[in-house]
Amino acid sequence: MANLPPSLSMGTPFGGPSTSTQISTGAPANKDRNLASAEQLVLDLSNPELRENALLELSKKRELFQDLAPLLWNSFGTIAALLQEIVSIYSVLAPPNLTPAQSNRVCNSLALLQCVASHSDTRMLFLKAHIPLYLYPFLNTTSKSRPFEYLRLTSLGVIGALVKVDDTEVISFLLSTEIIPLCLRTMEMGSELSKTVATFIVQKILLDDVGMDYICTTAERFFAVGRVLGNMVQSLVEQPSPRLLKHIIRCYLRLSDNPRACAALGSCLPDSLRDGTFSNCLREDQIARRWLQQLVHNVGVGRVPAHQGGGFEHML
Repeated sequence: MANLPPSLSMGTPFGGPSTSTQISTGAPANKDRNLASAEQLVLDLSNPELRENALLELSKKRELFQDLAPLLWNSFGTIAALLQEIVSIYSVLAPPNLTPAQSNRVCNSLALLQCVASHSDTRMLFLKAHIPLYLYPFLNTTSKSRPFEYLRLTSLGVIGALVKVDDTEVISFLLSTEIIPLCLRTMEMGSELSKTVATFIVQKILLDDVGMDYICTTAERFFAVGRVLGNMVQSLVEQPSPRLLKHIIRCYLRLSDNPRACAALGSCLPDSLRDGTFSNCLREDQIARRWLQQLVHNVGVGRVPAHQGGGFEHML
């Protein structure tokens, strides 16, 4: 996803063998220097006096360090140091007294955790340690100031990194931790960018069968998601955002795959998605236009008669 920081290179691991081509171009020397630099900066994370600079340097240069995630995870005390940074600002979340400097420092810690969440060797270890739970207080904030918004967005980036890889075990874990209400909160009050990432996370959850079943099992869950999606569509009528709208349409389209949800969408799908309101907004996005056409078609032909008890209304 474009608005998430790109993942690390998954090339030659630390200390891997070099080829004759690399020798001739001087690549091994550069790799050795990067390795030594990364190792020293990771060691500095355990020193409170050196940690702030190490956080800044590692977060800025993390793409230069191949397989940084395993190094972070397997280095003694490193993950504990990152969690210590996160926990240290809980006290300034409510009432909201977070300063830009505090926000930047914690966001650098979160950027390193995103590396761990993105890497195939550390992703499940990251989940089994329940580390995402440490981020949830940031997603539960309501202040719209820049330090809080930056904190929310970076936290969402960590969750987004987890769901980018289609893995039912990841989705099941997130659902067990009530990630949906936290994403819905951000979708209602966050900036355009944080709304987009939060909607992307909900979209990826819906695209997994476990996530789809979770949201469509009860009328309350379905209508909670539907209400927020509908409000977002209404706000986009005044301030269009093609990228955000595309994720919203994909969420609706996936919901229309469920017969009961499709029946309910017949009465709660916003008219602005049916009447061409967003034609100009989606003019350059052929995929989103096709998704919207399919959504309108599904809702039009997929309605289940009320007397058959196919919709959600009888459950409320």
